Amino acid sequence: MSVVDQIQSINKELENTQAKLIAVSKTKPNKLIIEAYENGHRAFGENKVQELVDKAADLPKDIEWHMIGHLQRNKVKYIAPFVHLIHGVDTIKLLKEINKEGRKNDRVIPCLLQVHIAAESTKFGFSESEIEEFLKSGLLDEFKHVVIVGLMGMATNTPDQIQVRKEFAGLKSFFQTIKSEYNHPQLDFKEISMGMSGDYQMAVEEGSTMVRIGSTIFGARNYANKE
Repeated sequence: MSVVDQIQSINKELENTQAKLIAVSKTKPNKLIIEAYENGHRAFGENKVQELVDKAADLPKDIEWHMIGHLQRNKVKYIAPFVHLIHGVDTIKLLKEINKEGRKNDRVIPCLLQVHIAAESTKFGFSESEIEEFLKSGLLDEFKHVVIVGLMGMATNTPDQIQVRKEFAGLKSFFQTIKSEYNHPQLDFKEISMGMSGDYQMAVEEGSTMVRIGSTIFGARNYANKE
């Protein structure tokens, strides 16, 4: 199936759900993104800042660019002028830097807090208690140039579907807790980014509003070709 066919197939699956497709175009050439764009797709995800910046410079300006990878504080300035959503905010220091760059660019930058839901120490993210402590601390008052629109999580890379489902369900439950118990001008909880090529159907069943799908659409990553 072509890139367009794959996107149409996934969108058809998502038709009667609350989930939106983020096509993860990392390591893929611009021509494939243009192919999807010309057939109406607008939301693309990248995990490397330099690649994201290069593609944003070369491709149509109405593309919604999602930063889905681990973001280093010293690279926030490069994407702050245009990024649509930062999925992986995993420290208060990073949020502070995003706020600083948002102020410089006269923007309020939408962010998701990444929650560590997996049974793997290699994955990034806050614990639930760290997020609650932050929201109770009053620190959010200082961050006028960010808006936290929800949570992101990556499930354990395991064939154990029961475990993966439990992790997704736990993230949805925590999302609902935050949404109901905390009220702040910089909080606008509406998005749960969870689910990738191998587990997105389950993530959608458990309440995902954004699925990050790359290999199912574009094929395996190609690190030798990063137009």
